[in-house]
Amino acid sequence: MLQNKEAVIFDLDGTLVDSMWMWHTIDREYLDRFQIPLPSDLQSKIEGMSFTETAEYFKRRFNLPDSIEKIKADWNQLAWDKYMNEVPLKHGVLDFLTHCKQKGIKMGIATSNSVELVMNITKVHKLDQYIEIIRTSCDVNKGKPAPDIYLLVAKQLHVSPQKCLVFEDIIPGIQAGKAAGMTVCAVEDPYSAAQREEKRKLADYYIDNYYEILNRAF
Repeated sequence: MLQNKEAVIFDLDGTLVDSMWMWHTIDREYLDRFQIPLPSDLQSKIEGMSFTETAEYFKRRFNLPDSIEKIKADWNQLAWDKYMNEVPLKHGVLDFLTHCKQKGIKMGIATSNSVELVMNITKVHKLDQYIEIIRTSCDVNKGKPAPDIYLLVAKQLHVSPQKCLVFEDIIPGIQAGKAAGMTVCAVEDPYSAAQREEKRKLADYYIDNYYEILNRAF
C-alpha cells in the first residue's frame, strides 16, 4: 500500500480518531437549545460539508437567529469536552504514524472539521509530532467530495497527487481522494457500517484498523 508513496493524507473524524458517533449527539444537543427536533435526514445532508458550509446549512434550514460564527463557536464548545474525555484514537494510529515517519513519508490532515478543534486534537493525542500540514475544507472553495482539500494538502507537502495515499472513512471523502488522482484506503467505522460495501468498491484498499498495514509491512 505504501510502495512508491511519498505522502499520506488523513481525514480526521472516523479515520484518525473514533469520533463520528459524537456529532449526531452534538447536533441533537445543539438543536435542543432551539426546541428543534433532530431530522432523520440531517447527517446525510451535511456529510462532507466544511465546518462553515454546515453552519450555513443549519442557519438556513432551521432559520437560526445566531450568526455563522456564533454557531461554529457553540459547536466547538460542545465538541471539545467530548474530544477531551470520550474520543480515542483509532486502533494502531500512533504505531502507523511512527512507521511512516521512520520511512520518511510526509503526513498531512485534510478534514471538514474546524481548525480550532483539529489543532487541539492533534496536540492532545500528540499527533503534531508527525503531521506536517493541517488544512480544513474552509481553506478551499468546495468541501468533499470535491478534490480541493486533498490537492491543497498535497501541494503544500510538495508531493504529486499520484504519490499520495489517502485514508478516509466516508463516501464523500473517498470520492474526494479519488477525484484528486490519489490512492485511497477506506477505514472501517461503525458510523458508516451501512455503506461498507460501497466504500470497498470505491476505495483502492480497505482496513479495519492500522495494524493490518503494519502486519503486512513486517
